Amino acid sequence: MCKMKDVNVGIKKLDFTEHRGKMAVYLTDGREVIVPLSFFPDIKHLSVKERERWMILDDQYFTFDRLSKVYSVKDLMTLA
Repeated sequence: MCKMKDVNVGIKKLDFTEHRGKMAVYLTDGREVIVPLSFFPDIKHLSVKERERWMILDDQYFTFDRLSKVYSVKDLMTLA
């Protein structure tokens, strides 16, 4: 597991179509983080249409219209 004190990278976009059962997160430094949706059960339970309605907040966080939870770059990097 990777521990990060300060995150200097932001989130550019999310994608659920390229890798079946996985979420691809594109970062502003050019990296792509791919994680299984099973790591995020509440996102996994969203419909395909609901997953399309994601929002990036302050470059460091993301959420969805139908969820109250907010995820961060740090959440992703600890899984990578």
